Amino acid sequence: MTTRSNAWVAAGICLFFYVAVFSVGAGAMGEPAASDMKPFPVTWGNMNECRIDFSYLLTKPAGKAGFITVRDGHLATADGNRIRFWGVNLSGKGCLPPKEHAEAIAERLARWGVNCVRFHFFDRPAPNGIIDATRDDTRRLDPEYLDRLDYLVAQLKARGIYSDINLNVARSYKAGDGVRDYELLGFAKGLTYFDPRLLELQREYARALLTHKNPYTGNEYRHEPAVALVELVNENSLVEAWMDGRLRGTNLRKNPGTWTDIPASYAADLTRLYNEWLAENVPPETLRRIREEAAVPEGERIPRLEPDQFSTASAERFHTEARFYMEVERGYFLSMRRLLRAELGVQSLIVGNSDHGHGHSGYPVVAGTSLLDVVDGHVYWQHPAYIRDAETGRTVGFKIPNTPMVVDPLHSTVAQLARTPVAGKPYTVSEVNHPFPHRFACEGIPILAAYGAFQDWDGIFWYTLAHAEIVGTEPRIAGHFDLAFDPVKMTQLAACAAAFLRGDVRAAERTVLRSYSAADIRESIRSKNRWEFAPFFTPGLSAALPLKHAVRVEALESETQIPTETVVDNPILSDTGELAWRTEGEDRGVVAINTPRFQALIGYGRDLPAETDNMQIRLESEFAAITLSAVESTPIADAKELLLTTCGAVANAGQKWNADRTSLEDWGRAPTEIEVLQGSVFLKGITARGVKVVPLDADGRPLAEAFPARKLSGTWQIPLGEFATTWFLVLVDR
Repeated sequence: MTTRSNAWVAAGICLFFYVAVFSVGAGAMGEPAASDMKPFPVTWGNMNECRIDFSYLLTKPAGKAGFITVRDGHLATADGNRIRFWGVNLSGKGCLPPKEHAEAIAERLARWGVNCVRFHFFDRPAPNGIIDATRDDTRRLDPEYLDRLDYLVAQLKARGIYSDINLNVARSYKAGDGVRDYELLGFAKGLTYFDPRLLELQREYARALLTHKNPYTGNEYRHEPAVALVELVNENSLVEAWMDGRLRGTNLRKNPGTWTDIPASYAADLTRLYNEWLAENVPPETLRRIREEAAVPEGERIPRLEPDQFSTASAERFHTEARFYMEVERGYFLSMRRLLRAELGVQSLIVGNSDHGHGHSGYPVVAGTSLLDVVDGHVYWQHPAYIRDAETGRTVGFKIPNTPMVVDPLHSTVAQLARTPVAGKPYTVSEVNHPFPHRFACEGIPILAAYGAFQDWDGIFWYTLAHAEIVGTEPRIAGHFDLAFDPVKMTQLAACAAAFLRGDVRAAERTVLRSYSAADIRESIRSKNRWEFAPFFTPGLSAALPLKHAVRVEALESETQIPTETVVDNPILSDTGELAWRTEGEDRGVVAINTPRFQALIGYGRDLPAETDNMQIRLESEFAAITLSAVESTPIADAKELLLTTCGAVANAGQKWNADRTSLEDWGRAPTEIEVLQGSVFLKGITARGVKVVPLDADGRPLAEAFPARKLSGTWQIPLGEFATTWFLVLVDR
């Protein structure tokens, strides 16, 4: 155990705060008083007088040394230096701002420390994407909106921000595309892996986009070193569609949702392909036994299994069919890699798909995606469960449990995402969020920034900056996932950028490896919704391991080897001694981060004494995320400028919850409001002649003149509550 670990224990990390009685199921606990909620709008315009600038962490222009590559299992620049990505998504129309707004967006992101943008959900008709909406097909790119994309990519590149280009995400088809039953397909998930016409259209779109020359950079996208990643599909898996019962062929609804069952004609095609594959790949005796089990005579097609048959199917029949789906996926990934690499000469790294469904095993998907350059994962803490109209399929409402992650470390975003990384491969998290209006969303960004660095992941992309235009738009959070007008998340995006990019949190001292056999990977498909196995779906593996050590899959389709180490510590201490996660019962929890350059206390804060090496807090507010970081790359104890963030709840003005705080009756109006935390932060271990504090607005500008911190018993007291803000610039006079 390291010295710092012992220090945490000796101090009890003072980790556990006194908290009023709380029921996890209540969802309503901890609501701030209306008087504590104050307007704090984010605006998107010029950065005049902004005091936040982490752009020094970015090398300009992006791709200066050449294309991003892989070195020692991690992302690296062409000259061999390690690089991590601290990113955001732009989605749909958000990818395509008017050119006169692109510079403001790029400048803000650079100052906030963002060094990669994932362009997502833009394979749609203009103005929500780059496909020409005037035609009866989806085969031509719209020149105006493609030009908008080009200009934004160039502005990002100039400021040191890379791009991640997504290919097939949200494309829906029209009559002129020559796609059978096009009106029944939605996004055609699952079908994109095997239907010849859909495969042809994907290849055509990839050629058109990646060979397009950006006039503002002078490069075709296939030859653009500022394009770090190219992703093939998004949350789209044939194996998962099989698990979820979406390959039955019962869909008759026009304009269906994205996850509906496939039409009958495609189900018939898939059954035909399966039987052809059986004839070519399965020994006659095995095929005979499968026919007998399915009660199908010679000469008739063997039907595919449905999920309600999984538990009773023989291992031979089940594993044979699972092999088929997995081989189709692998064939798709390898064929698309050949297209991009051999035919088009794409030099960017290729991502296949994401491991995203944590209610089932992800290993069948990762077995295919790990054949490519980068392995990827998605997760959301308590993703909204949407309520849909039975007739139209349209979303009419949502529900969230609205309980904090700090009380459930074994199902945290950290634990869920940690199941996916593969040894020797870079790992990125290209979508993650605590979706709005979650009461405890302030816990999400600092916890994952710290543990992502501890796990030594290669990138974290928050989903999403925006789905629409943001410059000149009213400051209101209009969707579950949009960050642009969320003052808490935007504050934390900047404050945690340095922690992740600089490596303020040390990588784990030990990596725990595990391996799976091909048979066990296939068998894991049958464990869907076995929540006792979640999120790793590996009986015997402790879900607390990623909070203590780094974890990786060493081999897929090898011999199953699962570590038996159990973690029963409370708090759970990282092996570096810098991170501690403690729970008390089922209703209280706190995460402490204690490094020389970045420190944080996240969780329940009322009436608690809690401290790190350079910070003590005394809060009257019940739930909070407090971070302290050095602005420059020096320890907090020696820094001349510190950034202190004090974040709680966020809401739209007039927002109204339902009775049990699991949904909204009214999304509210502009402007957004923040909970103004009450209490004090005490800086300690800092030798100074004086300390001044500058409260900042949501755009990083001074809200008022600097005020002096009060020197008190060897500490510097910063009172909270006078200013409606989420952050302070602290100036230390040495």
